[in-house]
Amino acid sequence: GCEVPSQWFWWHWKGEGLPQYEQFMSENYPPGFSYADFGPQFTARFFHPDTWADLFQAAGARYVVLTTKHHEGFTNWPSSVSWNWNSNDVGPHRDLVGELGRALRKRNIRYGLYHSLLEWFHPLYLLDKKNNFKTQFFVRAKTMPELYDLVNRYEPDLIWSDGEWECPDTYWNSTEFLSWLYNDSPVKDHVVVNDRWGQNCSCHHGGYYNCQDKYKPESLPDHKWEMCTSIDKVSWGYRRNMVMSDVASECEIISELVQTVSLGGNYLLNIGPTKDGLIVPIFQERLLSIGKWLSINGEAIYASKPWRVQLEKNTTSVWYTSRGMTVYAIFLRWPENGVLSLKSPVTTSTTQITMLGIQKDLKWSTEPEGLLIYLPQLSLFTLPVEFGWTIKLTGVE
Repeated sequence: GCEVPSQWFWWHWKGEGLPQYEQFMSENYPPGFSYADFGPQFTARFFHPDTWADLFQAAGARYVVLTTKHHEGFTNWPSSVSWNWNSNDVGPHRDLVGELGRALRKRNIRYGLYHSLLEWFHPLYLLDKKNNFKTQFFVRAKTMPELYDLVNRYEPDLIWSDGEWECPDTYWNSTEFLSWLYNDSPVKDHVVVNDRWGQNCSCHHGGYYNCQDKYKPESLPDHKWEMCTSIDKVSWGYRRNMVMSDVASECEIISELVQTVSLGGNYLLNIGPTKDGLIVPIFQERLLSIGKWLSINGEAIYASKPWRVQLEKNTTSVWYTSRGMTVYAIFLRWPENGVLSLKSPVTTSTTQITMLGIQKDLKWSTEPEGLLIYLPQLSLFTLPVEFGWTIKLTGVE
Protein backbone atom coordinates (compact mmCIF):
# COMPACT_ATOMS: atom_id res chain seq x y z
CA GLY A 1 0.00 0.00 0.00
CA CYS A 2 1.23 3.49 -0.80
CA GLU A 3 1.41 6.06 1.97
CA VAL A 4 -1.25 8.74 1.90
CA PRO A 5 0.49 11.67 0.17
CA SER A 6 1.83 14.50 2.28
CA GLN A 7 0.28 17.89 2.73
CA TRP A 8 1.58 19.67 -0.44
CA PHE A 9 1.12 16.71 -2.81
CA TRP A 10 -2.23 17.80 -4.28
CA TRP A 11 -0.86 21.25 -5.13
CA HIS A 12 2.32 19.92 -6.79
CA TRP A 13 0.25 17.38 -8.74
CA LYS A 14 -2.84 19.36 -9.81
CA GLY A 15 -2.00 22.98 -8.96
CA GLU A 16 1.43 23.03 -10.64
CA GLY A 17 1.12 19.87 -12.78
CA LEU A 18 4.67 18.76 -12.00
CA PRO A 19 5.62 15.78 -14.23
CA GLN A 20 7.23 13.70 -11.46
CA TYR A 21 3.90 13.76 -9.57
CA GLU A 22 1.94 12.75 -12.69
CA GLN A 23 4.41 9.92 -13.19
CA PHE A 24 4.19 8.75 -9.55
CA MET A 25 0.39 8.58 -9.83
CA SER A 26 0.36 6.76 -13.18
CA GLU A 27 2.91 4.20 -11.95
CA ASN A 28 1.26 3.51 -8.60
CA TYR A 29 -2.48 4.11 -8.96
CA PRO A 30 -5.28 3.16 -11.37
CA PRO A 31 -6.32 5.71 -14.02
CA GLY A 32 -8.79 8.31 -12.71
CA PHE A 33 -7.61 7.90 -9.08
CA SER A 34 -8.26 11.32 -7.50
CA TYR A 35 -6.79 13.03 -4.47
CA ALA A 36 -10.08 12.44 -2.64
CA ASP A 37 -9.57 8.68 -3.12
CA PHE A 38 -6.67 8.90 -0.65
CA GLY A 39 -9.14 9.84 2.12
CA PRO A 40 -10.17 6.30 3.10
CA GLN A 41 -6.49 5.24 3.31
CA PHE A 42 -6.00 7.69 6.17
CA THR A 43 -7.19 5.30 8.88
CA ALA A 44 -5.46 6.53 12.09
CA ARG A 45 -5.94 2.91 13.17
CA PHE A 46 -3.19 3.04 15.79
CA PHE A 47 -3.83 6.61 16.96
CA HIS A 48 -3.93 6.46 20.76
CA PRO A 49 -4.23 10.03 22.02
CA ASP A 50 -3.07 9.09 25.53
CA THR A 51 0.12 7.55 24.13
CA TRP A 52 0.79 10.74 22.17
CA ALA A 53 0.07 12.93 25.19
CA ASP A 54 2.39 10.81 27.39
CA LEU A 55 5.16 11.26 24.82
CA PHE A 56 4.64 15.03 24.61
CA GLN A 57 4.66 15.28 28.39
CA ALA A 58 7.89 13.24 28.57
CA ALA A 59 9.34 15.59 25.92
CA GLY A 60 8.82 18.51 28.30
CA ALA A 61 6.22 20.19 26.05
CA ARG A 62 4.03 22.80 27.75
CA TYR A 63 1.75 23.27 24.73
CA VAL A 64 0.89 21.13 21.72
CA VAL A 65 -0.53 22.33 18.38
CA LEU A 66 -2.51 19.97 16.14
CA THR A 67 -3.36 20.56 12.47
CA THR A 68 -7.15 20.76 12.35
CA LYS A 69 -7.17 21.48 8.59
CA HIS A 70 -4.37 22.04 6.08
CA HIS A 71 -4.57 23.76 2.66
CA GLU A 72 -6.44 20.81 1.12
CA GLY A 73 -9.46 21.32 3.32
CA PHE A 74 -9.77 17.89 4.99
CA THR A 75 -10.86 18.56 8.58
CA ASN A 76 -9.68 16.41 11.48
CA TRP A 77 -12.93 17.05 13.31
CA PRO A 78 -16.59 16.54 12.26
CA SER A 79 -17.09 19.95 10.65
CA SER A 80 -20.67 20.49 9.51
CA VAL A 81 -19.49 22.57 6.52
CA SER A 82 -16.99 20.00 5.23
CA TRP A 83 -19.41 17.29 4.18
CA ASN A 84 -17.78 13.93 3.47
CA TRP A 85 -14.28 15.51 3.66
CA ASN A 86 -13.60 15.16 7.38
CA SER A 87 -12.15 12.56 9.73
CA ASN A 88 -15.57 11.57 11.03
CA ASP A 89 -17.14 10.76 7.63
CA VAL A 90 -14.04 9.46 5.85
CA GLY A 91 -11.00 7.44 6.97
CA PRO A 92 -10.66 7.23 10.75
CA HIS A 93 -14.36 7.87 11.58
CA ARG A 94 -13.14 9.70 14.67
CA ASP A 95 -12.93 13.23 16.02
CA LEU A 96 -9.14 13.50 16.14
CA VAL A 97 -9.09 17.11 17.36
CA GLY A 98 -11.40 16.32 20.28
CA GLU A 99 -9.65 13.10 21.28
CA LEU A 100 -6.16 14.63 21.46
CA GLY A 101 -7.55 17.66 23.31
CA ARG A 102 -9.03 15.49 26.07
CA ALA A 103 -5.76 13.56 26.50
CA LEU A 104 -3.69 16.78 26.74
CA ARG A 105 -6.08 18.51 29.15
CA LYS A 106 -5.85 15.55 31.54
CA ARG A 107 -2.11 16.25 31.72
CA ASN A 108 -2.42 20.03 32.01
CA ILE A 109 -0.73 20.61 28.67
CA ARG A 110 -2.08 23.61 26.77
CA TYR A 111 -3.79 22.85 23.46
CA GLY A 112 -3.31 24.86 20.27
CA LEU A 113 -5.13 24.41 16.97
CA TYR A 114 -3.45 25.00 13.61
CA HIS A 115 -5.94 26.11 10.94
CA SER A 116 -5.41 27.05 7.29
CA LEU A 117 -7.58 29.94 6.10
CA LEU A 118 -7.34 29.04 2.41
CA GLU A 119 -8.19 25.80 0.59
CA TRP A 120 -6.42 25.44 -2.76
CA PHE A 121 -9.19 23.80 -4.78
CA HIS A 122 -12.42 24.67 -2.97
CA PRO A 123 -14.87 25.83 -5.69
CA LEU A 124 -15.98 28.84 -3.64
CA TYR A 125 -12.38 29.87 -2.98
CA LEU A 126 -11.62 29.59 -6.70
CA LEU A 127 -14.72 31.68 -7.42
CA ASP A 128 -13.61 34.42 -4.98
CA LYS A 129 -10.13 34.31 -6.53
CA LYS A 130 -11.65 34.73 -10.02
CA ASN A 131 -13.50 37.80 -8.64
CA ASN A 132 -10.15 39.21 -7.37
CA PHE A 133 -11.33 38.54 -3.82
CA LYS A 134 -14.04 41.19 -4.09
CA THR A 135 -16.52 38.45 -3.07
CA GLN A 136 -16.35 36.37 0.13
CA PHE A 137 -18.42 33.28 -0.68
CA PHE A 138 -15.71 30.96 0.65
CA VAL A 139 -15.05 32.93 3.85
CA ARG A 140 -18.77 33.05 4.73
CA ALA A 141 -19.53 29.44 3.88
CA LYS A 142 -16.37 27.73 5.10
CA THR A 143 -13.49 29.60 6.76
CA MET A 144 -15.39 31.56 9.38
CA PRO A 145 -18.01 28.93 10.31
CA GLU A 146 -15.14 26.47 10.93
CA LEU A 147 -13.04 28.89 13.00
CA TYR A 148 -16.01 29.75 15.24
CA ASP A 149 -16.87 26.05 15.47
CA LEU A 150 -13.31 25.13 16.54
CA VAL A 151 -13.28 27.78 19.27
CA ASN A 152 -16.74 27.00 20.63
CA ARG A 153 -16.33 23.25 20.46
CA TYR A 154 -12.75 22.77 21.73
CA GLU A 155 -11.93 26.01 23.58
CA PRO A 156 -8.30 26.06 22.43
CA ASP A 157 -5.58 27.90 24.36
CA LEU A 158 -3.94 28.98 21.09
CA ILE A 159 -4.94 29.45 17.45
CA TRP A 160 -2.12 28.95 14.96
CA SER A 161 -3.37 30.54 11.75
CA ASP A 162 -1.86 29.84 8.33
CA GLY A 163 -2.75 29.96 4.61
CA GLU A 164 -3.34 33.72 4.72
CA TRP A 165 -0.87 34.85 2.08
CA GLU A 166 -3.01 35.25 -1.06
CA CYS A 167 -5.53 37.70 0.40
CA PRO A 168 -5.76 40.82 2.56
CA ASP A 169 -7.12 40.46 6.10
CA THR A 170 -10.30 42.29 4.99
CA TYR A 171 -11.11 39.35 2.70
CA TRP A 172 -10.71 36.89 5.59
CA ASN A 173 -12.72 39.05 8.05
CA SER A 174 -9.83 38.44 10.44
CA THR A 175 -10.35 41.51 12.62
CA GLU A 176 -14.02 40.69 13.12
CA PHE A 177 -13.14 37.15 14.18
CA LEU A 178 -10.28 38.28 16.47
CA SER A 179 -12.45 40.91 18.07
CA TRP A 180 -15.05 38.22 18.90
CA LEU A 181 -12.27 35.88 20.07
CA TYR A 182 -10.80 38.40 22.54
CA ASN A 183 -14.07 40.00 23.70
CA ASP A 184 -16.87 37.45 23.63
CA SER A 185 -15.57 33.94 22.94
CA PRO A 186 -15.40 31.22 25.62
CA VAL A 187 -11.58 31.55 25.63
CA LYS A 188 -11.42 35.37 25.63
CA ASP A 189 -9.44 35.61 28.88
CA HIS A 190 -6.52 33.34 28.03
CA VAL A 191 -6.37 32.63 24.29
CA VAL A 192 -3.21 33.37 22.30
CA VAL A 193 -2.87 33.75 18.51
CA ASN A 194 -0.03 34.07 15.99
CA ASP A 195 0.43 36.57 13.14
CA ARG A 196 -0.90 34.94 9.94
CA TRP A 197 -4.25 36.65 9.43
CA GLY A 198 -3.82 38.33 6.02
CA GLN A 199 -1.26 39.58 3.49
CA ASN A 200 1.51 41.69 5.07
CA CYS A 201 0.24 40.85 8.54
CA SER A 202 2.93 38.30 9.46
CA CYS A 203 5.74 39.88 11.51
CA HIS A 204 3.74 43.15 11.82
CA HIS A 205 0.49 42.33 13.62
CA GLY A 206 -0.65 39.48 15.81
CA GLY A 207 -0.53 37.98 19.26
CA TYR A 208 2.98 36.63 18.90
CA TYR A 209 5.02 36.61 15.70
CA ASN A 210 6.02 33.54 13.68
CA CYS A 211 7.23 35.63 10.75
CA GLN A 212 8.25 32.95 8.25
CA ASP A 213 8.71 29.23 8.99
CA LYS A 214 12.01 28.45 10.76
CA TYR A 215 12.52 32.17 11.44
CA LYS A 216 15.75 32.96 13.35
CA PRO A 217 16.26 36.57 14.42
CA GLU A 218 19.84 37.78 14.77
CA SER A 219 19.16 39.91 17.85
CA LEU A 220 16.49 40.28 20.54
CA PRO A 221 13.11 41.10 18.89
CA ASP A 222 10.92 43.65 20.66
CA HIS A 223 7.82 41.46 20.30
CA LYS A 224 7.07 37.96 21.65
CA TRP A 225 7.78 35.39 18.93
CA GLU A 226 7.89 31.67 18.24
CA MET A 227 10.40 29.62 16.29
CA CYS A 228 8.54 26.94 14.36
CA THR A 229 10.62 24.17 12.85
CA SER A 230 10.50 20.46 12.05
CA ILE A 231 12.53 17.42 13.13
CA ASP A 232 12.46 16.25 9.50
CA LYS A 233 14.37 19.12 7.91
CA VAL A 234 12.76 18.54 4.50
CA SER A 235 9.08 18.14 5.35
CA TRP A 236 6.37 18.97 7.88
CA GLY A 237 4.41 15.85 6.97
CA TYR A 238 5.51 12.23 7.34
CA ARG A 239 7.59 10.81 4.46
CA ARG A 240 8.29 7.11 4.00
CA ASN A 241 11.47 8.02 2.09
CA MET A 242 13.02 10.08 4.90
CA VAL A 243 16.72 9.26 5.54
CA MET A 244 18.81 9.87 8.65
CA SER A 245 20.62 12.89 7.22
CA ASP A 246 17.21 14.63 6.93
CA VAL A 247 16.62 14.27 10.66
CA ALA A 248 17.76 17.06 12.97
CA SER A 249 20.19 15.75 15.60
CA GLU A 250 19.63 16.10 19.34
CA CYS A 251 22.50 18.59 19.42
CA GLU A 252 20.99 20.74 16.62
CA ILE A 253 17.57 20.77 18.27
CA ILE A 254 18.87 21.72 21.71
CA SER A 255 21.16 24.42 20.28
CA GLU A 256 18.16 25.87 18.45
CA LEU A 257 15.96 25.67 21.53
CA VAL A 258 18.57 27.46 23.66
CA GLN A 259 19.17 30.19 21.07
CA THR A 260 15.41 30.72 20.63
CA VAL A 261 14.64 31.02 24.35
CA SER A 262 17.64 33.27 24.94
CA LEU A 263 16.21 35.65 22.32
CA GLY A 264 12.81 35.61 24.03
CA GLY A 265 11.09 33.13 21.71
CA ASN A 266 9.03 29.98 22.20
CA TYR A 267 10.07 26.78 20.43
CA LEU A 268 7.49 24.79 18.46
CA LEU A 269 8.93 21.55 17.07
CA ASN A 270 6.95 19.70 14.41
CA ILE A 271 6.64 15.96 13.75
CA GLY A 272 4.62 14.29 11.00
CA PRO A 273 2.64 11.23 12.16
CA THR A 274 1.88 8.35 9.76
CA LYS A 275 -1.54 7.73 8.18
CA ASP A 276 -2.02 5.04 10.87
CA GLY A 277 -1.69 7.65 13.60
CA LEU A 278 1.78 6.59 14.74
CA ILE A 279 4.78 8.71 15.67
CA VAL A 280 7.80 6.84 14.29
CA PRO A 281 10.55 5.76 16.75
CA ILE A 282 13.19 8.23 15.48
CA PHE A 283 10.86 11.15 16.26
CA GLN A 284 10.03 9.61 19.64
CA GLU A 285 13.74 9.28 20.38
CA ARG A 286 14.41 12.94 19.54
CA LEU A 287 11.46 14.14 21.64
CA LEU A 288 12.46 11.99 24.63
CA SER A 289 16.05 13.23 24.48
CA ILE A 290 14.84 16.85 24.62
CA GLY A 291 12.69 15.91 27.62
CA LYS A 292 15.69 14.37 29.34
CA TRP A 293 17.75 17.52 28.71
CA LEU A 294 14.93 19.71 30.02
CA SER A 295 14.57 17.61 33.17
CA ILE A 296 18.02 18.94 34.15
CA ASN A 297 18.11 22.34 32.44
CA GLY A 298 14.42 23.28 32.35
CA GLU A 299 14.92 25.79 35.16
CA ALA A 300 16.86 27.98 32.69
CA ILE A 301 14.19 27.59 29.98
CA TYR A 302 10.63 27.52 31.34
CA ALA A 303 9.20 30.90 32.34
CA SER A 304 12.59 32.47 31.66
CA LYS A 305 13.10 35.95 30.23
CA PRO A 306 15.92 37.34 28.09
CA TRP A 307 18.77 38.79 30.13
CA ARG A 308 20.43 42.16 29.29
CA VAL A 309 22.98 40.19 27.22
CA GLN A 310 21.81 37.25 25.09
CA LEU A 311 24.92 35.88 23.45
CA GLU A 312 28.60 35.92 24.21
CA LYS A 313 31.09 34.44 21.76
CA ASN A 314 34.55 33.51 22.88
CA THR A 315 36.09 30.04 22.96
CA THR A 316 32.57 28.65 23.21
CA SER A 317 29.17 30.25 22.48
CA VAL A 318 27.30 31.14 25.66
CA TRP A 319 23.58 31.96 25.62
CA TYR A 320 22.03 33.75 28.60
CA THR A 321 18.54 33.52 30.09
CA SER A 322 17.19 34.85 33.38
CA ARG A 323 14.47 34.30 35.99
CA GLY A 324 13.99 37.07 38.50
CA MET A 325 17.45 37.85 39.89
CA THR A 326 18.98 34.56 38.72
CA VAL A 327 21.08 34.47 35.55
CA TYR A 328 21.70 31.30 33.54
CA ALA A 329 24.60 30.85 31.13
CA ILE A 330 24.17 27.91 28.77
CA PHE A 331 27.27 26.80 26.88
CA LEU A 332 27.13 24.34 24.00
CA ARG A 333 30.79 23.26 23.79
CA TRP A 334 32.89 22.23 26.78
CA PRO A 335 36.01 24.46 26.90
CA GLU A 336 39.18 22.41 26.40
CA ASN A 337 40.97 23.72 29.51
CA GLY A 338 37.89 23.08 31.67
CA VAL A 339 37.52 26.79 32.45
CA LEU A 340 34.54 28.81 31.27
CA SER A 341 35.25 32.50 30.82
CA LEU A 342 32.28 34.93 30.97
CA LYS A 343 32.58 38.63 30.19
CA SER A 344 29.08 39.90 30.92
CA PRO A 345 28.10 38.99 34.52
CA VAL A 346 29.46 41.30 37.25
CA THR A 347 30.11 39.46 40.52
CA THR A 348 29.23 40.80 44.00
CA SER A 349 29.88 39.76 47.59
CA THR A 350 26.88 37.39 47.44
CA THR A 351 27.69 35.65 44.15
CA GLN A 352 27.07 31.90 44.04
CA ILE A 353 27.77 29.73 41.00
CA THR A 354 26.53 26.19 40.34
CA MET A 355 25.90 23.89 37.40
CA LEU A 356 22.38 22.54 36.94
CA GLY A 357 22.33 18.82 37.68
CA ILE A 358 25.36 19.00 40.01
CA GLN A 359 24.98 19.55 43.75
CA LYS A 360 28.04 21.47 44.85
CA ASP A 361 29.07 25.08 44.20
CA LEU A 362 31.71 25.73 41.55
CA LYS A 363 34.99 27.53 42.18
CA TRP A 364 35.39 30.81 40.32
CA SER A 365 37.58 33.89 40.21
CA THR A 366 37.38 37.37 38.70
CA GLU A 367 40.30 38.13 36.42
CA PRO A 368 40.99 41.05 34.03
CA GLU A 369 39.65 38.90 31.16
CA GLY A 370 36.36 38.31 32.99
CA LEU A 371 34.73 35.81 35.29
CA LEU A 372 36.51 32.45 35.22
CA ILE A 373 34.44 29.44 36.27
CA TYR A 374 36.27 26.20 37.02
CA LEU A 375 34.04 23.47 35.63
CA PRO A 376 33.66 20.18 37.52
CA GLN A 377 36.21 17.58 36.47
CA LEU A 378 33.88 14.73 35.73
CA SER A 379 33.99 11.83 33.33
CA LEU A 380 31.49 11.87 30.49
CA PHE A 381 29.38 9.32 32.37
CA THR A 382 28.82 11.50 35.42
CA LEU A 383 28.06 14.73 33.54
CA PRO A 384 24.41 15.72 33.90
CA VAL A 385 23.88 16.03 30.11
CA GLU A 386 25.91 15.33 26.96
CA PHE A 387 25.77 18.88 25.56
CA GLY A 388 24.30 22.20 26.49
CA TRP A 389 25.36 22.68 30.12
CA THR A 390 23.85 25.39 32.31
CA ILE A 391 25.72 27.57 34.79
CA LYS A 392 23.40 29.14 37.38
CA LEU A 393 24.55 32.49 38.74
CA THR A 394 22.94 34.21 41.70
CA GLY A 395 24.08 37.52 43.15
CA VAL A 396 25.45 38.86 39.87
CA GLU A 397 24.63 42.08 38.02
